[in-house]
Amino acid sequence: MSQQSDRHVHEQGAATLAPAVSAPEGSRPDGRPDDALRPVRMTVDTMKYAEGSCLIELGDTRVITTATVEERVPPFLRGSGQGWVTAEYAMLPRATEERTPREAARGKVGGRTHEIQRLVGRSLRAVVDLKHLGERTLWLDCDVLQADGGTRTASITASFVALAYALQRLRVREGWDRLPLYDFVSATSVGLVDGRPRLDLSYAEDSRAEVDMNVVMTGSGRLVELQGTGEGRSFTFDEMNALLKLAQHGIERLFVEQRRVLTDEILESIDQRLALDPHVGGNGRPAHREG
Repeated sequence: MSQQSDRHVHEQGAATLAPAVSAPEGSRPDGRPDDALRPVRMTVDTMKYAEGSCLIELGDTRVITTATVEERVPPFLRGSGQGWVTAEYAMLPRATEERTPREAARGKVGGRTHEIQRLVGRSLRAVVDLKHLGERTLWLDCDVLQADGGTRTASITASFVALAYALQRLRVREGWDRLPLYDFVSATSVGLVDGRPRLDLSYAEDSRAEVDMNVVMTGSGRLVELQGTGEGRSFTFDEMNALLKLAQHGIERLFVEQRRVLTDEILESIDQRLALDPHVGGNGRPAHREG
């Protein structure tokens, strides 16, 4: 497929990424190599009323994200001329193997949910020009339809796509010359399972990982957040660096998939913004290496 036709997969509604190579049988529960993502599929404009939406399918994990533009900001930003980006996260009761009661029915949002909501919001704000946005709020709602590991990282990856579409619609309405987006952002999970660094953990792997880590990175290779925990044992700096390199490998592939479902207008605006800074690059474009 040519680069131009590959980029326009979004016109059919989705882009799909399958593991690039096969693995020896039994090396992982699904047979993937240690450095392979699960099959990825992103479908845009899945929700009729939302300003932007993206359904991400990452193996058996499925998350739908929607972006909503609200013409006001939280009280602490009123009169500042600055906008805000924030997120909410929830799981359907049967997104998991056993039914999980809705948090609304329990009368409070759990600590894990709060943590994930704040993570998604921080990750997106890292690449948004909040001054350019003006006094309005972008809400990203992340709803897990089915959970098999990596729901928070999938939420970040899909939310960026939904956000970009919402900002493009704002750009047309407001007559902006460019999007208030500095860069791409995406995320993945990595971990040490049976002593081996592995990319994009399913629930079966995550539940028995000795070390697990969530990594959020911008297209220019800057880290937004690292969440690493020695669940079963402590880990060394060398092991941490190996996991970070593995995460970078996976996230760079996710940038390619994000680009495939974004329009030319969105891509051109982000690329022009990046071109203003010669030290910023990447974001899924083919690497040109010397030698």
